[in-house]
Amino acid sequence: MHAYEMIFIVHPSVDEDGLAAVIDRVKTLIERDGGKIDAVEPWGSRRLAYPIQKQWDGRYVLIRFDLPADQVTSLKRDLGLTEEIMRHLIVRTEEEPKAKPADG
Repeated sequence: MHAYEMIFIVHPSVDEDGLAAVIDRVKTLIERDGGKIDAVEPWGSRRLAYPIQKQWDGRYVLIRFDLPADQVTSLKRDLGLTEEIMRHLIVRTEEEPKAKPADG
């Protein structure tokens, strides 16, 4: 399994309960594919640099998770089919280097 970070933008018309439902749905998609959620960080509503689907605002959510590499394509497809998510980006994070004992 590899470590990933995903940020997605939820349509601004989605209320707080709807946002929680979207986050739960995304978490379910990750866990269904054999992943493990490390952290979920809702960033709140922010202004977009350019309009997406004719919207200038969106609700940002960051999720850190572990997932088998062969399941990322399936996750991307499922996120693209989720109507409330306007845009998403998944990046593989670097592993933290292990500390070596000092010589001397």
